[in-house]
Amino acid sequence: MYAVFEDGSRQYKVSEGDKVNVDFREADPGARIEFPRVLLYAVGETLHVGQPAVEGARIVAEVVEHPSIKVYVQHFRRRKNSRRLRGHRQPYTKVQVRNILLAGQEPPKSEAPNPNEPNPKSEEAATDQTRKEHGK
Repeated sequence: MYAVFEDGSRQYKVSEGDKVNVDFREADPGARIEFPRVLLYAVGETLHVGQPAVEGARIVAEVVEHPSIKVYVQHFRRRKNSRRLRGHRQPYTKVQVRNILLAGQEPPKSEAPNPNEPNPKSEEAATDQTRKEHGK
């Protein structure tokens, strides 16, 4: 199963679980983003092509990080003592595709931690802190 969606002026071919860099968005890592403009949706031999977009289809993704790579551009002219060095850092948002949904479908419930259940990691950290305080 895969889909082609449009974000900004670019098109991306993705499957569930894929990670892709899209244009920068003000969203914290772990936040959910939806891409409503799905141009093509394919499952096995079945292919849904939108005119221009598939009605009701959307892609649900989760923000992973905000990577950026600095690119250096250097202009050099020989024998003229002319050098120009410029850099550019383009911000991106890396997202992981969680679900590809057709019209009427809802994403499955996310497995969020239950606030009533104790967190085993926090208990281990508290135990380690107590050991450090008592010198054990």
